[in-house]
Amino acid sequence: MRHLMNLQRLAVRSFSVTPRQMKNKVPEYQKFFQADNGLPVHIKGGSTDVILYRITMGITLAGTCFSLYWLLVACQPRNK
Repeated sequence: MRHLMNLQRLAVRSFSVTPRQMKNKVPEYQKFFQADNGLPVHIKGGSTDVILYRITMGITLAGTCFSLYWLLVACQPRNK
């Protein structure tokens, strides 16, 4: 029973509106990503961004091919 009371207190505390001092990192990221170093914005984050970009493009290409395949299958007349 005591553990449930502690859990309830912890849940209320984590969702309270007490202000926490957080540093605003947006200006730093803007300066980093808007720097003119010849790289596209989707590559500036490093190897992780490159991998995520390639996975996204692969999924997009596979989905497009899959959709075109089923569109072609749907256009074919049925055999009786």
